[in-house]
Amino acid sequence: MRIVSLLPSTTEILFAVGAGEDVVGVTFECDHPVEARRRRIVSTSALPDGLGPAEIDAFVTAAMHAGEDLYHLDEGALAGLDADLVVTQDLCAVCAVDVSVVDDALAHLGCTAEVLTIDPHTLEEVLASITTLGDATGHREQSERLVTSLRQRLDAVAAQVAARPAGGAPRVLLLEWTDPPFAPGHWVPEMVSAAGGVPTIGAAGERSVRVTWDEALAGAPDVVVCAPCGFDLSGSVELAQAVVDSGVLPYHLPVWAVDANASFARPGPRLVDGVESLARILDPAGPAPAPETARQVR
Repeated sequence: MRIVSLLPSTTEILFAVGAGEDVVGVTFECDHPVEARRRRIVSTSALPDGLGPAEIDAFVTAAMHAGEDLYHLDEGALAGLDADLVVTQDLCAVCAVDVSVVDDALAHLGCTAEVLTIDPHTLEEVLASITTLGDATGHREQSERLVTSLRQRLDAVAAQVAARPAGGAPRVLLLEWTDPPFAPGHWVPEMVSAAGGVPTIGAAGERSVRVTWDEALAGAPDVVVCAPCGFDLSGSVELAQAVVDSGVLPYHLPVWAVDANASFARPGPRLVDGVESLARILDPAGPAPAPETARQVR
């Protein structure tokens, strides 16, 4: 089987379930595992380099209002790969190539590849997508083992949370974007809850939404976690520091930055890393999060 993956998360899943050798095409964002960088890149972003968070938001908003694509699919590269399976999404036009673009491209090329759409909105659906990809690629057993191990890790976090002293779960303001602030959606509020926190903004299973700073702070958070979509840890630290420097947050609030790309924004196995990292952030008596997954800014 020859597979083209148009999502960083599905690329990660495919390699994790043993189908990595069959992956022949990926996106410019597919960077995990490192071996994925050796595959042909078939999609790129229309977003200019060097923009700040407010500029990125303005560019994306303008493109969406104009009906313009944020990602470019290289039909020439796709044609040369002779794919049997193309994995894409219909969840978020800001995140990756939309399935309609893929369908149009394959029709234009006369390609008969199967198109598999992966659109998880919740943690449970993320786990289900792993077995879906395992089934589609002949790696059911490996995918089931992976899901079992992920559930065991989530269960371990739940046991740690249950063992914490009584006194109320910490209230967590998790920001999916920082300028302007965005409330998290989809699986992220669930991650906060699984880690023993109470999300003060955002709705599980729903889209992320723009909020004001007054709305963001109305829930009286105990801690702020910056997880800006599309940014690794160093980028998240920079944006979190900018929020701190702006003075919009009460001085007493601790502020953390996390690796959003690795463990929050991409619906793959490393979301469990994100839950574990959050659990350590929220438990002062527990072990500190690994330095490569989270960093306290204030």
